[in-house]
Amino acid sequence: MRKKQDFGARNEGKTASLANMCPHQPNTIEQTSSEKDFDDVKEEKVTIDDMQDKPHLCSLCGNAFIRNEDLIGENLYQCSQCDKALTNNSNLIKHVKTHTGEKPYRCSQCDKALTTKSDLTRHMRTHTGEKPYQCNLCDKAYYKNADLIGHMSKHTGENLHQCSQCDKSFTRNSNLIKHVKTHSGEKPYQCSQCDKAFTQKYGLIRHMRTHTGEKPYQCGQCDKAFVDKSNLISHVSSHTGEKPYQCNLCDKAFYRNEDLIGHISKHTGEHLYQCSQCDKAFTKNSNLIKHVKIHTVERPYQCSQCDKAFRLKYDLNRHMQIHTGEKPYQCMQCDKAFADTKYLIRHIKIHTREKPYHCSECDMAFLLKGDITRHMRKHTGEKPFQCSQCDKAFARNSHLTSHVRIHTGGKPYQCNKCDKAYSHNKDLICHLSKYCENPNPIHMP
Repeated sequence: MRKKQDFGARNEGKTASLANMCPHQPNTIEQTSSEKDFDDVKEEKVTIDDMQDKPHLCSLCGNAFIRNEDLIGENLYQCSQCDKALTNNSNLIKHVKTHTGEKPYRCSQCDKALTTKSDLTRHMRTHTGEKPYQCNLCDKAYYKNADLIGHMSKHTGENLHQCSQCDKSFTRNSNLIKHVKTHSGEKPYQCSQCDKAFTQKYGLIRHMRTHTGEKPYQCGQCDKAFVDKSNLISHVSSHTGEKPYQCNLCDKAFYRNEDLIGHISKHTGEHLYQCSQCDKAFTKNSNLIKHVKIHTVERPYQCSQCDKAFRLKYDLNRHMQIHTGEKPYQCMQCDKAFADTKYLIRHIKIHTREKPYHCSECDMAFLLKGDITRHMRKHTGEKPFQCSQCDKAFARNSHLTSHVRIHTGGKPYQCNKCDKAYSHNKDLICHLSKYCENPNPIHMP
C-alpha cells in the first residue's frame, strides 16, 4: 500500500481535510479503524430538497453536497494492486480485502462470511428483517442507504449520472461505470476454467458457480438453494405470496423486477434491445444475445457423442442427457423424473392443479404460458406462422408443418403392417382402426 502523495508527518492537516469532508469521520488518525461501522452512524430520512439542491450524498454520514468534488475530497490513500484511491486508511484496509479474499466477519445465523463489519451489519438485516432507511414520501423502507437514494430518484425523476455515449442516465455512479463497459466492449474479468469473460466482477463470480456447483443462497423455509440472490428472493415470494413489483399502469404485480419490465413493454409497445440484423426487438438484453446467434449460426458447443452442435451450453448439457439417460430432477409426489428442471416444474402443476396463466378476455386459465399464448390468438386473430410457398398463415407452428406437406408431398406417418403412409397422424389412425388394428403407428421423421 502506498499513499498517493507523501504527506510525511502532516497528520494534523490530513485529519482536518478528512474532517472537513465528512464531519462524522473520526477526528484523529488513531480513531480510524477498519472495524468502524459507518453504516449505522446516521439513519435520517433523505428529502427531495436535499437531492435537488445538493445531489451528491455521502453514503457514510448522510451529508449532501452541491459539487461532486466536495463529496469526494482528496483521495489520499492509493491501493498498490489497482488504481483505486481512498479518502482514509480504514477504507483502504477494507478495499485491500477485495484483492486478498479475506472475509473475517462471519454471520452467526448462516455460514456467510463478509469482508467488512458494515457488510455483516447489512447482511444481518436479511435475517432480522430490519429496514432502517425509510422514504419520507411513501411507505417503502430499505436495508441500505444506497437503495433508498436510488428509490428517491423515482419520486424526483432525477438521474444524476449521464452516459456520454447514449441517452441513458443513472442514479449511481457505479451503475454508470458498469454501463459504459457495454459501449467499450471491455470484459476485464476472465474465467480461469473456460474462455468466458465478463464486464462486471459479479458476473464472473456468478459464472464460477456453474463450474463449482456452489449455491450459496439458501431458502430459510425449505431446502432449496440458489446460485443467485435474485433467484432466492423470487423463490421466497412463492412462500409468502408477496409480489413486490407493482405495475403503475394496471393492477398487475410480479415476483421479479425483470417480469415487471417485460410486462410494462406491453403497455408502452417499447422493446429496448433491437437486433441490428433484423427487425426483432427484445425487452431483455439476454434474449437479444441468444437471438443474435441465429444470424451468426455460431454453434460453439459440440456434442462429444454425436455430430450435433449447439448455440448455448445449456442446450448441450440438456442434449447430453439423451446419451446418458440421466434424469436428475425427481418429482417428490410421484415416481416421475425429468432431464430438465423446466419439465419438472411443468409436471408439478399437474399435482397442484395450478393454472397460473389467466386469459384477460375470457375465464379460461392455463397450466403453461405457451398454452395461453396460443389461446390468445383466438381472440386476436393473429396467425404468425406464414407458409413460404403460398399465402396461407396459421395460429400454430404444428398446423403450418402439416400444411407444408401439401407442397412437399411428405408422408411421415407410416403403417407398420402395410406400406401405406400419410401426411397427417389422424389419417393413419383412421387407417389403422379400419384395416390394420395396430395401436402403434410409426412416425417417420
